[in-house]
Amino acid sequence: MDQPVRLRAATDDDRRAIADLLLHVFHEHATDESRALEKMILEPGRGVVADDAGLVVGHATAQTRDLTVPGAVVPAAHVTGVGVSPTHRRRGILTAMMRHQLTEIAQAGREPLAVLWASETAIYPRFGYGPAASRLRFEVLNREVRITGPAAPAGRLRLVDPKQEQAALTALLDGLRVHQVGWSNRPEYVWDYLLTDNADQRDGGTELRGVLYETADGPIGYATWRVKNDWGAHGPNAEVRVREVVAGDPGVYAELWRFLLSLDLTRTASFHFGAVDEPLQFMVDEPRKLGRGYTDSLWVRVVDLPAALEARRYACPVDVVIEVRDPIIEANNGRWRLTGGPDKASCVRTDESPDIACSITELGAAYLGGTTLAALVSAGRVEQLTGNLPSTAFTWYRQPSAIEVF
Repeated sequence: MDQPVRLRAATDDDRRAIADLLLHVFHEHATDESRALEKMILEPGRGVVADDAGLVVGHATAQTRDLTVPGAVVPAAHVTGVGVSPTHRRRGILTAMMRHQLTEIAQAGREPLAVLWASETAIYPRFGYGPAASRLRFEVLNREVRITGPAAPAGRLRLVDPKQEQAALTALLDGLRVHQVGWSNRPEYVWDYLLTDNADQRDGGTELRGVLYETADGPIGYATWRVKNDWGAHGPNAEVRVREVVAGDPGVYAELWRFLLSLDLTRTASFHFGAVDEPLQFMVDEPRKLGRGYTDSLWVRVVDLPAALEARRYACPVDVVIEVRDPIIEANNGRWRLTGGPDKASCVRTDESPDIACSITELGAAYLGGTTLAALVSAGRVEQLTGNLPSTAFTWYRQPSAIEVF
């Protein structure tokens, strides 16, 4: 990294400069409201800035949150707010910040994983992040599909202001996220961030709206959305922009989607956080009318290899020796014997001959079960040295997914 730029810990006095940098880098409107929103997610003590003689020209931080992984919930650094000023590109600032951040996470010893959304997917494999989960985008012709899912328990739908019902939404998400690989807990400040509904965040849509499905025992599901109004030559042509659909009961899930796809004056509905195995695909009579598109979501970086592999569970018994290369965190390098199954796991150093060899990037890609080791072998990213390939063991009964960009 060129001098005189130096890395230092972010302070409260940097909040305005960080917010302005991120709004500029991600091409968003720099208003007082948008600045306040960016400041909301800057967790004290976790940010690093690149300082050029008093100017903040780079930033990276992380949120202290938990991530659901196969069979467990694990502390994971949720990396966010990463950007470099366009005046300081190609100087090694991003590389220095990412290496600094990973070293700090490893030294702290609290989080065996780091996870992020990649704005540009060519960047983060250089730092050991692998594509661990994918998502489906739905662009639904809502007048051409019919929900065929099961009936919901006796109850009712009630329109709500999501912000006013934050406690109910929190309870519902917390009850379900521990079973959904790739979902994260949401501290109160994250909920506040997600439910703050500034006009410049709406992209021409309405305010954020919500609906609860309630039974005699209380709420058991919710959905949030906004509507982008439009009229054409043939009349109403509004779009329902679905944010979240959260329900553990299949009938309630179906009822929420039935409601969203039947709003008056709308002709399309979009939803960009569907799991690869999203149940909606199997609850409609015309799946092609869902307009499915495929892209990446979560990228995982294994920070503490033995702790990470011991924390999760495996779909079937596994006993394998893995040789790992990690150019940033030296402690991860070497050969590791992983044993375990659906109930427990152990990962210890060994001198035994390896069954597979890979970099830390490929291990991160396989960690949530969404990218198989067999596929990585076929792609030449993992070297299979014996007949013992634990591809099935690393999978899980549901595909990993994520329902928010952090």
